[in-house]
Amino acid sequence: MSNPVSFQTVIEYVDALSPEDLDLLFELIRKKRIEQRRQEIASNAAETLAALAAGQAKRGTIADLRADLLVDNENSCLGW
Repeated sequence: MSNPVSFQTVIEYVDALSPEDLDLLFELIRKKRIEQRRQEIASNAAETLAALAAGQAKRGTIADLRADLLVDNENSCLGW
């Protein structure tokens, strides 16, 4: 978008829409947010796989995670 508009202007435009156009706008925004979230998830997955490949991440069960968190918490309480 070459000329950004203020949020207030957008609200005024939305208020002027017909109910049908408003429904279409809501659907377009919903789909855009879904696609953005998919891209965020894919990016996070790629970062996680890269960290695993580089040996910078651990794999394990929930029990393993809890044990690691408890050890980290105990160490931080001891000033380590």
